[in-house]
Amino acid sequence: MFTSRHFKPGSAPATLIPRGDTPPLITLIQYDAETYEEHRVERIEEVFACRDNSKVSWINIDGLSDVEMLSQLGKHFGLHPLALEDVLHTPQRPKIEAFENHFFVVMEMAYADGPFNVIFEQISIFFGANFLITIQEEALHDVFDPVRVRLRNGRGYARTRGHDYLAYSLIDAGVDHFFPVLELLGDAVEELEDELLEHPSRESLIKLQELKRALLFLRRNAWPVRELVTSLTRDESGLIKPETKIFLRDCYDHTIQIMDVIEGYRDIATGMMDIYLSSLGMRTNEVMRVLTVVSTIFIPLTFIVGLYGMNFEYMPELKTRYGYPVTVGVMVLLAIGMLAVFRKKKWL
Repeated sequence: MFTSRHFKPGSAPATLIPRGDTPPLITLIQYDAETYEEHRVERIEEVFACRDNSKVSWINIDGLSDVEMLSQLGKHFGLHPLALEDVLHTPQRPKIEAFENHFFVVMEMAYADGPFNVIFEQISIFFGANFLITIQEEALHDVFDPVRVRLRNGRGYARTRGHDYLAYSLIDAGVDHFFPVLELLGDAVEELEDELLEHPSRESLIKLQELKRALLFLRRNAWPVRELVTSLTRDESGLIKPETKIFLRDCYDHTIQIMDVIEGYRDIATGMMDIYLSSLGMRTNEVMRVLTVVSTIFIPLTFIVGLYGMNFEYMPELKTRYGYPVTVGVMVLLAIGMLAVFRKKKWL
């Protein structure tokens, strides 16, 4: 679920080690206010010319298996080798790094694969004044489709702004995708809370631990995004235009909302552990109360049976014709009377 992969200790800096063996899928999108082009690229050299045209160019790569291709891409666009190493060294902590002519952004896309199973995939974004490159681990999951739809339809500011606005749109899409995951977790939290109140069990405790672990990793990947967006709003290099910083502030508000929801769920999860222990204690108390009542009822009955089970020769009751039914009747009436007293005192 949350597997960390590391290079061999002692590897040289900027060592590029491939991940997986599936050939990467490369897509190039170019657009301006009047035109839009989107097509699949077979060779990485085909995207090199987009750096020098006047259109906004978005290069998307799905897959981390082709190290040579990434090296060529880095040389042409001036991407730092250490940044390329971070692309392949997944998962990285969400962060932003500023280089001479571009920014490097690392984020995590969150997906819910079940109520308490959250999967993360790293997104690496390089963007400068005349290019934007996104690199993903694989093509199966992608949160960028809403951005692509807006670009195709030319809605809003999608095709009237530059690479900085496109970078904001992609970051915002990654941030907003936390909300459906949190909604699914919220529904699961409500169901689990009812389950812990009504029927606490070992399975409920396992679900609670899965919930706490999912919230821990959500917080770990959402918290740094706030710092990331803040750094972009304070950029002084000129790569982020003032009009884009206004949208980034809105994205920052979304990160605050996400953190508030996560912290709220973590508090609820902590309280649910107390609910579980209290429910378990109440069930134990109820069982002990029933057993105590049963034991209390049988104490006088056991005394009577023991008394007349001694079989001494001169016990007058042993020779009585109706001694047995009278004794059994007395025992039954005694048990019923004790039950009535317990019920009147609300012990049952």
